Amino acid sequence: MFKLIVALCASSAVAFQSAMPAARATSSLKAVEEFEIGVQPPAGFFDPLNYCEDQPESFVRRRAVERKHGRVTMVAFVGILVHNANIEFPGYLSKSQGLKFSDIPNGIYGLSKVPSAGLLQILLFFGLVELAWWPASNYSGDYGVGFFGAKYEGEEKLQKLNAEMANGRLAMLGVAGAMLAEGQTGETLSEQLLALNFNPFA
Repeated sequence: MFKLIVALCASSAVAFQSAMPAARATSSLKAVEEFEIGVQPPAGFFDPLNYCEDQPESFVRRRAVERKHGRVTMVAFVGILVHNANIEFPGYLSKSQGLKFSDIPNGIYGLSKVPSAGLLQILLFFGLVELAWWPASNYSGDYGVGFFGAKYEGEEKLQKLNAEMANGRLAMLGVAGAMLAEGQTGETLSEQLLALNFNPFA
C-alpha cells in the first residue's frame, strides 16, 4: 500500500513543477521556459521526489502528457455540460439501426449504446490526430494555430499557458468527480442537481 501511495504522489508531483536553479530544460516553446509553466499558488514549485533533478530528461514528456490530458478533459467537461443540458445533435446516429442521437442516454452509460462502428470511427479519427495531424511527438503542444488565431510571445504567452494548465487541471478534477459521482449514485450530473432543486438558469 505504501508503494502505491508513493507512486501516486510521484506521478502527480510533475503537475506542479517549476523553474529550478539546476537542471533547467529549454523546450521548443518560443521564449517560454517550460519549468515556469504551471507554477501557481498554493503549491508553487512542488517536486517532493526530486523528479527534476533525478529525471530531467523525462520532464518534457510528462509536461506534454499533462497538457494534452488537460486539453482533452476541458473538451470533455464541456461535453458533460452540453449533454446534461439535453442538447443533442438532430437526426440519426445510425440510420440502419434507427438510432437517433437523442436516444443515447447521458453519462457513462451512454457509451455502451454507441454502435461498435461509431466507436471505431472515433478511435480512428483520434489515431489520425495523434499520429499525423497534431502529433503526440510534438511535446511543445504548439501546433501553430494560436489561440483562435491570436499568437502570443513572452510574458503574455506564459500567462496564457499558465491559464491553460490551471484550467486543464481543474477540468481533470471535474471530469473525474463527475464520473465518480455517477458511479456512486447511478445518476448523471443533471439528475443530481435536479434532486437538489438546483437550477443554474433560474
